Amino acid sequence: MTETRSIVELAKAAREASRKLALASTEVKNSALQAIADALIEEQAAILEANQQDCKEVAELVAKAEMAKPLLDRLKLDAAKLGTMAESVRAVASLDDPVGQTISRTLLDDGLELQKVTCPLGVLAIIFESRPDAVTQISALALKSGNAALLKGGREAARSNQVLLETIWKAIRNFPELTEDALILLTEREQINSLLSLDNLIDLVIPRGSNELVRYIQSNTKIPVLGHAEGLCHIYIDESARLDMALDIVCDAKLQYPAACNAVETILVHSKIAPLFLPELFERLTSQGVELRCCERTKALLDKPDILLATEQDWQTEYCGLIVSIKIVDAVSQAIDHINLYGSGHTDSIITEDRKNAESFLNRVDSAGVYHNASTRFADGFRYGFGAEVGISTNKIHARGPVGLDGLLSYKYKLYGCGQTVSNYSGSQARPFKHKKLV
Repeated sequence: MTETRSIVELAKAAREASRKLALASTEVKNSALQAIADALIEEQAAILEANQQDCKEVAELVAKAEMAKPLLDRLKLDAAKLGTMAESVRAVASLDDPVGQTISRTLLDDGLELQKVTCPLGVLAIIFESRPDAVTQISALALKSGNAALLKGGREAARSNQVLLETIWKAIRNFPELTEDALILLTEREQINSLLSLDNLIDLVIPRGSNELVRYIQSNTKIPVLGHAEGLCHIYIDESARLDMALDIVCDAKLQYPAACNAVETILVHSKIAPLFLPELFERLTSQGVELRCCERTKALLDKPDILLATEQDWQTEYCGLIVSIKIVDAVSQAIDHINLYGSGHTDSIITEDRKNAESFLNRVDSAGVYHNASTRFADGFRYGFGAEVGISTNKIHARGPVGLDGLLSYKYKLYGCGQTVSNYSGSQARPFKHKKLV
């Protein structure tokens, strides 16, 4: 579909669609989501063909060093991943409707009741690179939470994004409450700056992509931005850790999907177990093609000529690939200090059998996700039971960590009265408020 409307016209159309969508019933939204999941499977051949064309072009750019390999890794779809995408949409459909839920009720006075009720934010703008699965995740969560969305994907996934959104549009055409303007695909890079200027029409911007993309958006809009600039995740192996468990967790966190923002980038190892743990870790990681960048103590202990000495920059780098930094520390407090200094506030894990050390780590590390004896790869909305996620936030205001339905909601206050006026509650003869909590 060729879009001829201006960015302002598109945003206004999305705003109008959001007001209609906000009133859609739970049954309508869930039925539409099930129809979308069915359509993803039915249109599998067309979706994968489009994705293969995108991947072919990007592979050529990667070979010429004109595009980063992690973008290609995130771009690829196959039948299994498409099935997971459909499952994620169904998972969102199975969740309780978050809209119109009463958070609290307060009796201000007889016949005067105040209710705090959840409501959609309105219009979302999601700007993302590669990752066509973001289209289905965002669309499902936006529809279920009653929000319209303007989606701007990267040029590397243009065909994939287009066919995915066309599949979604076809699936919801039988539901008049959900118009195509509830989900609008933007295709021109030049539209981004115009989009970021529409603080009167767009309620939240969610960037998903490189550090440069996120930082650019954060610096160039008055619209609230939800997201994370980096996913610099750590795993600390404590002196009481079970080494077999630690090896499995580290390898999962680095190798299961190296391009993910929740893959581990720095491994911290207690000096007491380093002589036993690090040689085994070296063998496990290097056998899978991982490049190690190590502190001087680690390099000396391993005594391997092909190990690079870590620089100050390495402790601050999200590699998104088969590279990992390793540092030996002498106490859990040193590990915590290192993470709080260099980490991005995304997800960090401690491997230990010492409950006291675990609690100290979980309480003192200032990140959206802090784990004990678990891989950082669990930082994901689907794995958290959110059905899907629009992204992972390292913000501390509004939403933090994987952002599902709850992060796409605001609330309003509804006051039900029977003729009360403020003058009755003012002056020397003021009637007192009861302020009785009902919920």
